[in-house]
Amino acid sequence: MYWETTVKQKREDRDGAIQSCEAQLPAVSHESSVPEHADISTLLEQLRTGKITAEKLVVATIRRAIDSHKETNCLSEPLFESALERAKYLDEYFQKHQKLIGPLHGIPVSVKDQFNIAGVDTTLGYVGRSFKPASDNAVMVTILEKLGAVIITKTVIPQSIMYGETESPLWGLTTYPGRPELSPGGSSGGEATLMRMSGSLGGWATDIGGSIRVPSHLCGLYGLKPSSGRFSYSGAANSHEGQSHVPSSIGPISPSLPNLITLTKECLLAEPWKLDPNVVPIPWRQADFEGVQKRKLTIGVILDDRVVRPHPEIQEAVRRAVAIFEKAGHKVIPWSTADHSSCIEIQDQFYRADGGEDIKTEVAVAGEPMIAHVEALVNSSKPISVYEYWQLNRRKTAAQEAYNKKWTTTAGLEDGECVDVIISPVSPHTAVPHRSSRWTGYAKIWNFLDYTAVSFPFAKFGSSEDPTSSDIYVAAADEARHSYLHDYAPRNAIDEWIRGLYDPEAMKGLDIGVQIIGRRYEEEKVLGMASLLEKLIRA
Repeated sequence: MYWETTVKQKREDRDGAIQSCEAQLPAVSHESSVPEHADISTLLEQLRTGKITAEKLVVATIRRAIDSHKETNCLSEPLFESALERAKYLDEYFQKHQKLIGPLHGIPVSVKDQFNIAGVDTTLGYVGRSFKPASDNAVMVTILEKLGAVIITKTVIPQSIMYGETESPLWGLTTYPGRPELSPGGSSGGEATLMRMSGSLGGWATDIGGSIRVPSHLCGLYGLKPSSGRFSYSGAANSHEGQSHVPSSIGPISPSLPNLITLTKECLLAEPWKLDPNVVPIPWRQADFEGVQKRKLTIGVILDDRVVRPHPEIQEAVRRAVAIFEKAGHKVIPWSTADHSSCIEIQDQFYRADGGEDIKTEVAVAGEPMIAHVEALVNSSKPISVYEYWQLNRRKTAAQEAYNKKWTTTAGLEDGECVDVIISPVSPHTAVPHRSSRWTGYAKIWNFLDYTAVSFPFAKFGSSEDPTSSDIYVAAADEARHSYLHDYAPRNAIDEWIRGLYDPEAMKGLDIGVQIIGRRYEEEKVLGMASLLEKLIRA
């Protein structure tokens, strides 16, 4: 069959590129001079003073990227050869001019498969998009290179992108680092696993329903979902291209909060709106980032969206995070989610508005099979009329206006006082076995509202077995676990399914993130809140 032949050739090309590069890498490893999850600012100072070269930095990161891929199957288009050439050029530039070429000089980064790179395929996990290389770079790729970054690879995504798992007939299944029976989530699971294993210092991904935040939560990473239009989507391919009813947004993922902030800040200071008219002309606002860390705040808290109850340790992590803010003198109030289910009902209708035509068209090119989740999505509804689409947009606008009013007039606050941010779960569970995730409502509601949110790796599941560990561990009381498993009456079939995934023994040591949410275009604010939380934890 055509599609199987294409898959075989595509995988052979990828694996051959990896093997060829690995054979040519210097015999002496440089990993020891580049710590895992290295700080970008520290590396830039070392590059500036000649303590390390861009080539050594890139070689060390490529080695880790190769190791990451061997364990998890996370790479789609390895760009190692061009990355090494780029690193050598940057070293030559530094030797000649005695200065760095830009604020990300020599920093190895990765991008999700969606981002076009000239001469490289952008498959979106579809077999039929293979061997059709892009002619131009995405605007974000252009900006990263202008800043001096070295793009070392593109990472895998699921077929169609519209899946909370990372799996496709083209690339196969991506697995969780150290636990191959578990899923790293999706659709940015390739980026998340690579980042988890230090195969990149920062990655750029996309988020239309939790695709940055959920994998970050599962893999112990920081992930920022900006509002749409804060960064350029130009040259980043997508499923359902042309729709703007639930906009996808572009943001960074990193194992380091300072690195996440650096990537965000520098790419905004590059003025992306000058290259893409669809980007809002808002530069990095340092005052907003710093200001939120200096005043008393009002924080809304979500423990349960009343649709699917999170596992006990997920709720406990949110309680612990909120308690840290409360202890520091910040005001905490419960946040109503009474309108979340209706918002998500509208959102899901938007996802299915074309009756699956976009995905059907893509898979028909090569005749590839659909993975089960994608097939279920395609078969879940018929296309709606233009008039029905207009009515959906009316309902969306009304829901967004109502939510904004709720934010500014929440009962219990003093006149003129407004909730600053909301803290909630990212997902109702930790990493779970493949193909078992069913609910992304805690993440995708903020896509519907186009709000800003950051995933913060707050804790690990269970109790620590290492008395010297500085990590926060959360373990629910035996009574809470028993009550959830035996006394709690699930509200619906998905809620019952999620409860069935709860396995405290299997979940020991897995990462738990919390989500910090702000309104539209409050990226600096939520990053400032994340910085504040990190400082309070250390204190």
